[in-house]
Amino acid sequence: MPELPEMESYRRLLGRLLDSRAITDLQVNREKSINVAPEAFRRQLVGATVRTIDRRGKMLLFLIDEERILLLHLMLGGLMVWGTEAERPQRTVQVEIAFGAERLYWVGLRLGYLHLLSAEQAEAVLRKLGPEPLSAEFTETALHRLLQGRQVALKALLVDQAVVAGIGNCYSDEICFAAGLQPSRSCDSLQSAEVARLYRAIGAVLTEATAAGGYMDVPLFAGDTTTGGFDARCRVYDRAGEPCVRCGAAIVRRDVGSRKSFCCTACQSGDGI
Repeated sequence: MPELPEMESYRRLLGRLLDSRAITDLQVNREKSINVAPEAFRRQLVGATVRTIDRRGKMLLFLIDEERILLLHLMLGGLMVWGTEAERPQRTVQVEIAFGAERLYWVGLRLGYLHLLSAEQAEAVLRKLGPEPLSAEFTETALHRLLQGRQVALKALLVDQAVVAGIGNCYSDEICFAAGLQPSRSCDSLQSAEVARLYRAIGAVLTEATAAGGYMDVPLFAGDTTTGGFDARCRVYDRAGEPCVRCGAAIVRRDVGSRKSFCCTACQSGDGI
């Protein structure tokens, strides 16, 4: 599932591609992917211009005007492809929006959605999210307060969008590895020094991953050399059986609750690294 780095990379790339370009056509191939009738969806969007693209957590917000916002959540398996009709993805496309000769294709949008909302409706959705982990308001003190008294696994807290917005399976594992903490550690067991390591790891991992284009390896457009650049840099996620880059022990899969999780049991003991 795309997480904060993937969605932020999409936001930056699409911001350049869609700059001042009007929507000239659109096609809805799966009505469940949108929240209004296809005719109304088309009527409200064709001829409009995407003024800007914002991100909140794992969501993108395409701002049409003060009262219309396209809110995108790709969920599991969703991705986007930009190109001409000749570059149409060789997969089922749920929604496509044309900007002249080029189109933005939404693929794998089975669980995900592209909803046309009013500003008030969008705010109601976003209000449920926790703070952005790379924002000024997300301080070490704020993280300490979030962890305090919570008898849940660290991974479970990191992926809870109501607690912190934008972190999912991949980056929770990468953050725990960088901090030298087991994903299964109980939040209320962390000491001050461990919280400080965790805070630094959140910032470092998400910043590096965003700069590298995230871990999803399907390019946004032909010639895109940014998207997916972090995949080769993942230290533990989906690396079961490979040697730990820090100590050489084998990375193991050790699920936390119902979520798959990867870690090094040798150097993520929680006792410091």
